[in-house]
Amino acid sequence: MNIHLISVGNKMPRWVQEGYQEYAKRLPSECALKLVEITPGHRGKSADISRTIRDEGERMLKAIPGNCQVIALDVKGKSWSTEQLSGQLDEWMNQGRDLALLVGGPEGLAEACLHRADGRWSLSPLTMPHPLVRVVAAEQLYRAWSILRNHPYHRA
Repeated sequence: MNIHLISVGNKMPRWVQEGYQEYAKRLPSECALKLVEITPGHRGKSADISRTIRDEGERMLKAIPGNCQVIALDVKGKSWSTEQLSGQLDEWMNQGRDLALLVGGPEGLAEACLHRADGRWSLSPLTMPHPLVRVVAAEQLYRAWSILRNHPYHRA
């Protein structure tokens, strides 16, 4: 299974790139994590933010590969413990489909993305900067996989 992390934003700080890559490279091909960066829209003083979010959403939807289950990362989504996420990852892997995880920009996801999603996942009730979401999602996916394979990374 391929996991496509489709995220608004590019030109991320080095710490974001390194943090994401650290966990993405640890995941094996049975659940390979692949980043798809969506160029963010204009957010200047005269920007129409609603239109920017809609445009980003359209580009995100076009980036979803065929036959993917789509999960929106959204504060109003389901909040899982690490062990519950591991069980969810096992279900996703056993479905025989790729997975697309959608991460919005600073204002969140477009409504069209939320409507397209087959489910919603909340990393936390806290508001996080969207670049940090990449790192946290990658680490939690690696941790969930490590539980499934009895790897010693997860020690809870």
